[in-house]
Order: sequence, then C-alpha cells, then structure tokens
Amino acid sequence: MIIAIDGPAASGKSTVAKEIAKRLKISYLDTGAMYRALTWKALQTKVDLSDEMAFAKLANDAKISFSESLIDGRLHIKTYLNDIDVTKEIRLPRVSNSVSIVAKVPAVRKAMVKIQRELAVGKDVVAEGRDIGTCVFPEAEHKFFLFASTEERARRRCVELKDKGHDIKVSSLEKEIISRDTIDSTRPNSPLVKARDAHVIDTTEKNAEEVIEEVLHVIKGEN
Repeated sequence: MIIAIDGPAASGKSTVAKEIAKRLKISYLDTGAMYRALTWKALQTKVDLSDEMAFAKLANDAKISFSESLIDGRLHIKTYLNDIDVTKEIRLPRVSNSVSIVAKVPAVRKAMVKIQRELAVGKDVVAEGRDIGTCVFPEAEHKFFLFASTEERARRRCVELKDKGHDIKVSSLEKEIISRDTIDSTRPNSPLVKARDAHVIDTTEKNAEEVIEEVLHVIKGEN
C-alpha cells in the first residue's frame, strides 16, 4: 500500500506523514529530504546553482538512505547522503532557500524518482513531497493534498527554526515560501499540483491531530 501526501512547504506534510506511518506501522519516505540532501552537497562543494549538468552528476552519483527510530513515542528519521548523516544540515535556512532551484532540474528529478520507487519496492509506505500522487506513485491507493495560508505556513516554519536556534523574521519566511511555491508550481517537470483523485485538507486552522485523524478516516474508509 502506498499513501501519497503532497503539498507546499510547511503545510504539515512531514508531521502528518510520520504519525500516519507510526500508527499504521509502515515505512515513511520523505522525498523532500532527498532534494535537500543534494542541495546541501551542492552548497558544500560550491556547485554553481545554474549548472544543471553538475546537479545531474550529483544526483546520479548520490547514495541516499534513511533510518527510523522511535524516541519518546515519536518517529525520528535520519537522512544519509553517501553514508554521511546530514539530517540536521539539510534543514538549515540556506538549504531551504536553494532547494527548489535544485529540485526543478529534470535530470535531478529523474534520478530521485528512480531512487524513491526503489526504496518503496515490496513495502507499505507513506511518502510525502510535492509530486508523489502525480508523478512518483500515480497509482497510490490513497492520495492527500495538504495546504495552508502563506501566513500560517510562515508562522509554523518560524517556530520550528527558533526551536532549533535560528533567529529569523516571519516576513522573510513569507517571501521565501512564496518564492518556493512559485518555482515548485511552475516548473515544467513534475510541478507541485493536486492529483485529481487526492483528498484535499486545508490545515490552516487545524492542529496536527485533527489532520491525522481525517487522513486515517479516509484510509480506513470511515465516514
């Protein structure tokens, strides 16, 4: 069984997907972390952000893997790039500011989709990202599209970053989110769009538990 959860940045995808995976006791796949890992590598090696051929080589040479663990009842995921733990590094603001540029490169998306499909072979998986239900797993049994207002998403991201010790203004995050939305939704290859058969959830005024319960009701076929 594949459960696809798509949506823009800070719409609640990761929180919901992790909890669904934990409660259903199935695997969790954060496709966004894969693009972030490549972006981090590009920034570390000072790759020109306009050099699509260099990005393609990085993607084709990349070995990306994940590990899962339960800590205090919460599912924690570590991301590895070429066997190096980059879990914390890929969430840095400088990575967030550049990931959409890397993710729109066709060769990068092709390489990442191949890896994503390989990671799901023979497993029940909750996969979250921006093109899961439309491109990566178009035949997924359950599809969801989460969204929220720009203001709310910026507020959430601000809280998240401050908890990690980063001092950043909500206004700056709003501009970043609008920019990412534009790049992600207008790229010609696998844009951020809602799958026709996706269940849509506006998370603006809902807490995580409310969204999780709605997703579970749909999966279980409850009214």
